[in-house]
Amino acid sequence: MYHLLKGFHEYLTRKEEFSVIIVGLDRAGKTTLLEKIKTLYNDVPGLTPDKIVPTVGQNMGKISLPSTILKFWDLGGQKGIRSIWPRYYDDCHAVVYVIDAEDRERLGEGWEVFDSVLSNPQILNVPLLLLANKQDSPQSLSVDEIRRDYEEWFQNKIENSRRTYEYDSSPDMHHRRERIASLDVMGVSALEGTGVRAAIDWIFIRVQNSRS
Repeated sequence: MYHLLKGFHEYLTRKEEFSVIIVGLDRAGKTTLLEKIKTLYNDVPGLTPDKIVPTVGQNMGKISLPSTILKFWDLGGQKGIRSIWPRYYDDCHAVVYVIDAEDRERLGEGWEVFDSVLSNPQILNVPLLLLANKQDSPQSLSVDEIRRDYEEWFQNKIENSRRTYEYDSSPDMHHRRERIASLDVMGVSALEGTGVRAAIDWIFIRVQNSRS
C-alpha cells in the first residue's frame, strides 16, 4: 500500500521537463545569463561573472518552476562551434537568442546568425525569444532600437537579393516575415539580473502553451 500511495503521489506531483537552448555570438553573455538564471531560481547559486570562461561546446542548467522543469543548454557561440546548434533543434521546446546590445560593430554578424536560426525549418514552430543583453551599459541599444536595427538589416538583405535576382518569394519567406513581425524582443542585464525573471516567465508561458 505504501508503494502504491508513493507512486500515486509521485504521479500527481511530477513535473514536465522542457528543453530550452540559448544561442548567440561569442561574448554576447549567454553563459552569464544561464548562471544568473541558476542564481535566481536555485538554492545553489550559479557562477559569478569572474569565474565564467568562454563556452567550448555546451553548458547545462536546470530550474524548477510550478509544474515544470526548464532545462537550459547554453551553446558555444564561436564561429567554429555554431555548427553544433542544429543538433539541439529537434528536441528543444524554446530558443533564446542573445544579442550583445552594446557591441554595435558585431550587430551585422549577429543578425546574420540570428536570421539563420529564425529561418531554420527545424524550429519554425518553436517559441523564439530575442534578448537584448547588457542593458546595464549606457552604450547599449534599447529594445526598440535593437528591433529596428534587425528589421532594417533584414529589409536591406531583401533589397540586395532583389538586385542580384536572388529574391525568395516562397511560402517560407512569407512565414519568416510573419515570424519577424510577431517576434518578441526583451531587454536584460545578465550581469545584474534585470529583466531575467520576465524572460523566464515568457519562456514558461510559451512552453506550457506549446503542449496544447
